[in-house]
Amino acid sequence: MRIDAHQHFWALARGDYGWLTPELTVIYRDFTPDDLAPLIKAAGIEGTVLVQAAPTIAETEYMLSLADQTPFIKGVVGWVDFKAADAPAQIEALSAHPALVGLRPMIQDIPDPNWMLGNALTPAFDAVQRHDLTFDALTQPQHLGPLRQLLALHPQMRVVIDHGSKPLIRDGVISGWAEDMAALASDTDAWCKLSGLVTEAAPDWTTDDLRPYVDHLLDTFGPSRLIWGSDWPVCTLASSYQRWLDTTDELLSALTETERKAVLGGNATRAYNLRG
Repeated sequence: MRIDAHQHFWALARGDYGWLTPELTVIYRDFTPDDLAPLIKAAGIEGTVLVQAAPTIAETEYMLSLADQTPFIKGVVGWVDFKAADAPAQIEALSAHPALVGLRPMIQDIPDPNWMLGNALTPAFDAVQRHDLTFDALTQPQHLGPLRQLLALHPQMRVVIDHGSKPLIRDGVISGWAEDMAALASDTDAWCKLSGLVTEAAPDWTTDDLRPYVDHLLDTFGPSRLIWGSDWPVCTLASSYQRWLDTTDELLSALTETERKAVLGGNATRAYNLRG
């Protein structure tokens, strides 16, 4: 099954998308399954992973309700306040829904890069593992050192690093990020998403601007641990859905057919234990 392992839906009237402002013109509107359906049909994609875009339980419940109504949503990555005293109970309650496959605190928006290492979060991480969920790490380069420490503390936890941890593509910076990602690839079992890169590049980006970063991820995580996602509709700030998919095909052209199928679906199915 070909999977888009990272996409979003939102309804502005729900009011909990604090980052989503009118200045983000092309994505400042509602996005629903009806908007995505023709795009994935044209791309030959059979299922998606719907990922949280607001730090509320209410949005997670909204996404789970969409999964109930939408056959192509194969899994939902929701949100819980990991620091809350009742986080384990919240995780237990949400995990009762068969579509919930993972959880994602919005680490990139938290000022302290070491937040994830706080002792108060340990019960939540334990609950993620106990309920067989995947932890999505929404990180930037400054978070990679603490993330490596976190994974050493929880080596059995399934972890997916979102968006290649957002390297500084528009500035042409690869050092630091490259070494930290290589260390995570060698020292942990984490997967990494091949997603969200076009919005980290300059507005006039080309495939060659992305290639050094994608090649490094292929060299370190390898095709057995990379997971493709569109980051739609956020990607439309920099690219159409089809252009990112075509760019991916070009960037993965050296892989075997088996390796390409893994990146474009098989790895997502394993990383998230996706339903049929």
